[in-house]
Amino acid sequence: MKVEIDSFSGYRIYPSKGRLFVRGDSKVFRFSTSKNESLFLQRKNPRKISWTQVYRRMHKKGITEEVAKKRSRKTVKHQRGIVGADLAAIAARRNQTTQARLAQRTAAIQKAKAEKKEKEEKKEKAKPARAPVAGGPKVSKAQMKGSKAGR
Repeated sequence: MKVEIDSFSGYRIYPSKGRLFVRGDSKVFRFSTSKNESLFLQRKNPRKISWTQVYRRMHKKGITEEVAKKRSRKTVKHQRGIVGADLAAIAARRNQTTQARLAQRTAAIQKAKAEKKEKEEKKEKAKPARAPVAGGPKVSKAQMKGSKAGR
């Protein structure tokens, strides 16, 4: 017994039931009822008609077998070194006490301040002392160049 499938609704058509429609390009369409045939000839889209198999398949209706939830993979954390510090250095810093960390920080700050002070003193020594300009009429750059704007 050969069971055909309805071209519009997707339902089964048993032998001696339904109608056959052959289009001009020789494509064969089978319909179980005149309702299906009529809707097909009206060029209705079976995906938009809720009782058709195509609609039900598209909107995931009536699928009870695949109820089991898909298990998602849990993210695995990996410890990696950062540029300039390997894993051992990171672990050592993590295990440090807060007092030790604070002491280290203050020592680093004092060292940086001392270096800055030294650098400024060196700069002051290297700078030649400028002689004050004799008191006279103040002349702008434009006037010195001889432009008309300064006159």
